[in-house]
Amino acid sequence: MARQTHGSNGKGSAALRPKVTDAIVEAVLAELAERGFLGMSMDGVARRAGVGKSALYRRWPSKVEMTADVLSTLSVTEEPAADTGSLEQDVRALLDDILNWLSAPQVRRIYPDLLAEAQRNPMLAEALMDHIGNPRRLRAQAVLDRAAARGELAGNADQDLILDVFGSLIFWRMIALSRPVTPSYLDKVASLILHLARGGTDIAALEPADTDSC
Repeated sequence: MARQTHGSNGKGSAALRPKVTDAIVEAVLAELAERGFLGMSMDGVARRAGVGKSALYRRWPSKVEMTADVLSTLSVTEEPAADTGSLEQDVRALLDDILNWLSAPQVRRIYPDLLAEAQRNPMLAEALMDHIGNPRRLRAQAVLDRAAARGELAGNADQDLILDVFGSLIFWRMIALSRPVTPSYLDKVASLILHLARGGTDIAALEPADTDSC
């Protein structure tokens, strides 16, 4: 997992060794999962990676920059969303992708913690959007663009709202409510998205989803 980092940090030091960088990245992820952003320290990362703390500072000037860069390893896949030939199946496949991503143990432990910290840290907020938020929305937008080309997307469909729905209900149920996301639940989320894609606005007309209040 060789990565682009901050080079010589402007001090003319030797080229950075990818294997050392990879070891540090794995240590950062492990520390974030175990201790959270506030509990993670440069000393702890260095010890876990088996390197001197100077190896970290040759790559990143601070814990914040280090975390922001390492976020790329948690990024949503760059693979295009599945093209099944129908909006209904595309939506369901993308919901499965989102569930699988959020279910990964590292993502499930790290992502919510960094989302909370991002409310106080603009750099982390920007990194989360760059590596996770924007790529996720782009994958969903591709599904809507294909649906529009096939004539499956109503002209008055609120695409921004649809993009918000993708992922948000899964995140809320799994992370905020700590409840299982079942295939039946995903089917209901898909039905909501399809309703909106067809230009529907009367959410009360849908069959109530199995949602729980917090």
